[in-house]
Amino acid sequence: MSVRGPLRHHRLIATVVPLAATVTLAATLSACSGDEPPKKAYTVPSSLCGITVDPALVKAALPGGDSLTSATVKPNGGTVRCNLSVDGKEALSLAQAWWGEGDSATWVAQGYSHTDNGTLSEDERFVYTGRAGVGQTVSSCEVSEHPEQDLYIVVETRDTGIDDPDAIEKLLTAYTAAVEKSAACR
Repeated sequence: MSVRGPLRHHRLIATVVPLAATVTLAATLSACSGDEPPKKAYTVPSSLCGITVDPALVKAALPGGDSLTSATVKPNGGTVRCNLSVDGKEALSLAQAWWGEGDSATWVAQGYSHTDNGTLSEDERFVYTGRAGVGQTVSSCEVSEHPEQDLYIVVETRDTGIDDPDAIEKLLTAYTAAVEKSAACR
């Protein structure tokens, strides 16, 4: 019995130690990944592609990362897109697009991803979800290059894990108001 007892005790210790180490490792990894989103170490400028907007509203719709860059893209004669990238990966697009006079925000939203079943604002100028939104500028936003067209603003997150209707709504309405005051509407 003296041989059996210590061996059984030794096996029990050998089983318990790795189990304890596994539990500790799992707890440590869980604490590292945590529920905290990645830190947003970059600074958002107050002017993005020529449009002044509150940096805090933009940052709320962006993922965590270390660096932020922006690029203006003009894919056709009626659209200007300000693409924001975090750590080299496209994260957010803020676009100005001319659509036919008499179109509506709900009609235009059908042409953009992630706007299905969006919330329609009381004044029916804005449609948004947690990932994207479309806003119609005021009727006084007219330019000679686009007669009989209305300017719409489109905010689209890319595959970043952002899904925040409140952040999208605030950014969309603020960016639309900023565009209305800019040269894009004169």
